[in-house]
Amino acid sequence: MKALDELTFDNRFARLGDAFSTHVLPEPLDEPRLVVASPAAMALLDLDPAVAETPVFAELFGGHKLWAEAEPRAMVYSGHQFGGYTPQLGDGRGLLLGEVYNAAGEHWDLHLKGAGQTPYSRMGDGRAVLRSSIREFLASEALHALGIPSSRALCVIGSSTPVWREKQERGAMVLRLANSHIRFGHFEYFYYTKKPEQQAELAEHVLKLHYPECREQPEPYLAMFREIVERNAEMIAKWQAYGFCHGVMNTDNMSILGITFDFGPFAFLDDFDAHFICNHSDHDGRYSFSNQVPIGQWNLSALAQALTPFISVDALKETLGLYLPLYQAHYLDLMRRRLGLTTAEDDDQKLVERLLKLMQNSGVDYTLFFRRLGDEPAALAVTRLRDDFVDRAGFDAWAELYTARIARDGDDTEAQRRARMHAVNPLYILRNYLAQNAITAAESGDYSEVRRLHEVLSKPFEEQAGMGQYAQRPPDWGKHLEISCSS
Repeated sequence: MKALDELTFDNRFARLGDAFSTHVLPEPLDEPRLVVASPAAMALLDLDPAVAETPVFAELFGGHKLWAEAEPRAMVYSGHQFGGYTPQLGDGRGLLLGEVYNAAGEHWDLHLKGAGQTPYSRMGDGRAVLRSSIREFLASEALHALGIPSSRALCVIGSSTPVWREKQERGAMVLRLANSHIRFGHFEYFYYTKKPEQQAELAEHVLKLHYPECREQPEPYLAMFREIVERNAEMIAKWQAYGFCHGVMNTDNMSILGITFDFGPFAFLDDFDAHFICNHSDHDGRYSFSNQVPIGQWNLSALAQALTPFISVDALKETLGLYLPLYQAHYLDLMRRRLGLTTAEDDDQKLVERLLKLMQNSGVDYTLFFRRLGDEPAALAVTRLRDDFVDRAGFDAWAELYTARIARDGDDTEAQRRARMHAVNPLYILRNYLAQNAITAAESGDYSEVRRLHEVLSKPFEEQAGMGQYAQRPPDWGKHLEISCSS
């Protein structure tokens, strides 16, 4: 395990130069203090978890100190926001402090969010507030624990710095980790500003560092685009299977690596609702839960347009055509596993769709239904669960099909089926009301709840003694929290 001063930097993105980013120093927070840290994320940097409790930890990630080898840069990019193109965006409150590589040879971006104004702040203050920083920290680590590709979060640093949003709040910083923070919008920026040399340099950078296996293919850039399509199809399939709503799927929030990042007004479904909109500012429902699948394809099409200098239009169209079949295959595989199935039958898609329609019409808790379905033998489980449904006759008809399907599926024991189902059906998810309870306590100076919630969510599939309150349906107020992009 390393101390903080033993990190090894290799700032590859910074070496691309001033056309790609601007040198900016973090603006320090007043009285920085540790709110929460992730030992699992610290392990990615080979850091000893104990260093999180040292004063220098809060000073480094609160903007007061900087490694001599760090090269803080604000990235420039553009993107389509709610369908409309914005010519220049960029890191308005974030800084890429540098890239660190660990003992395994993995490179990790240290990206500090809430670090103050940059040339891309667009009249903003460059700050993040405590509530949004806590939400991003919890979401990053919770998604990873569920097996959903995501950026990681090392820590949240709180402060006494006043920040004005709808009201006065306290400033905070969250340290994000990812193998890269390059977005679809990076390619769009250089494409639409007609800077072919920089665009080619960016493409080669991504190909060499993040898709080296594609360089062996006859058309390396096409192979890279295909890999990006595949990764995004799988990521969004996992979002849909686990009921995760991102909320702001702008192209500047889409990772070139196919990981979830740039958390804003996200939410996990409580009651199943295919039309759920988690972003209070999304008045037309562009980024509703059910729209995430087509929006994923739309965003990939926007990236494809930016890649036309390197790949033929016909090849791009053909590759884009893989997205929906890949998504559907990943999604159905996940849903089969959530239902406890180990084999495939032609009518499985209809079985899933019929269940979701029944859940939609009855307001059934999405997470707890699947968990309880695996608690007991199938026939007994569906008997206990039928009371959650308004259309009892409709559920009984589905249950008959399901129990017959389970009987045909395999010869494993009930204990084996239970173990399989519990390994893919979480008991604990990051419900909005749980996050809000942790935020309310933290805003009063009590960080114990956010730390406890993080610990619970780090093992979402394991029943944890004394943590039953985190596996309950939300109270009524918890289902109606309004979350916006404001942070």
